[in-house]
Amino acid sequence: MSVPGVVDPRLFPPEVVIAVKALACELPSRLGVPLARLHVPDIAAEVRSRGIVAEISGTTIWRWLSADAIRPWRKRCWIFPRDPDFEAKAARVLDLYARRWEGKPLGKKDYVISSDEKTSIQARVRCHSTLAPAPGRDMRVEHEYDRGGALAYLAAWDVHRAKVFGRCEETTGIEPFGRLVSQVMATEPYASARRVFWVVDNGSSHRGKAAAERLRRRWPNARLVNLPTHASWLNQIEIYFSIVQRKVLTPNDFADLAEVESRLLAFERRYEQTADPFEWKFTRDDLAKLMRRLADKPDYKAAA
Repeated sequence: MSVPGVVDPRLFPPEVVIAVKALACELPSRLGVPLARLHVPDIAAEVRSRGIVAEISGTTIWRWLSADAIRPWRKRCWIFPRDPDFEAKAARVLDLYARRWEGKPLGKKDYVISSDEKTSIQARVRCHSTLAPAPGRDMRVEHEYDRGGALAYLAAWDVHRAKVFGRCEETTGIEPFGRLVSQVMATEPYASARRVFWVVDNGSSHRGKAAAERLRRRWPNARLVNLPTHASWLNQIEIYFSIVQRKVLTPNDFADLAEVESRLLAFERRYEQTADPFEWKFTRDDLAKLMRRLADKPDYKAAA
């Protein structure tokens, strides 16, 4: 209940709200604060030290920032495209997702495979057994663990048929990747396909003309299609890997590497039972718009 003649301490003039929001939108380094990111208590302390207000609660600051979706405690990484042929390389991959190649529709005997490796998957042997959820209690996973080794998971995703092929190897490299390719190409419909396009990143086991020629010599109907540099977000297998990370590997609680491998391969079969092709929405038009936006940025011009 307000009292006549007394100013409600929860009310602040607009210039204070603006000053607080402006402060939250600054990098800590520019404020002379030895922090990487600002959290609400940091902003409150800085507001008071600068004499903007004598006292203010974190709840008030949170409410103001929330109204404008200002979250200085969060971060998101990004990178400018560094590949001089980024647009052309990205466009041909997007065409393949849309079932086109070099301006022509793909035929019924053409297939598109997206492939990559997920490295250093550990077997973390917990010092105490994991406890199942119970009423009023989450699953409990022991923090301490012994290292049971690590393996690499290589996978190939049929973009239009929602089929997944995977294998576990001690490490990545030309030979492990070759075994994954053979695993796919030796089966139908790929063995008798007209063309099988393999979309891959620029990892050392499948990069450049040498890798393309090596693949073509072993499998004449296979075509290696490299993504632009720093463009894993265009590789559909990364979507599958993110699902694997959430559903299979988190929390990481395995007795040994054999259990890691068994669960990964069992998940493939389980996933295929209900899988549909990913609903890919980023098109050539979106790519063109992105490149136009980047072209207008001074930092991108300088990087290029």
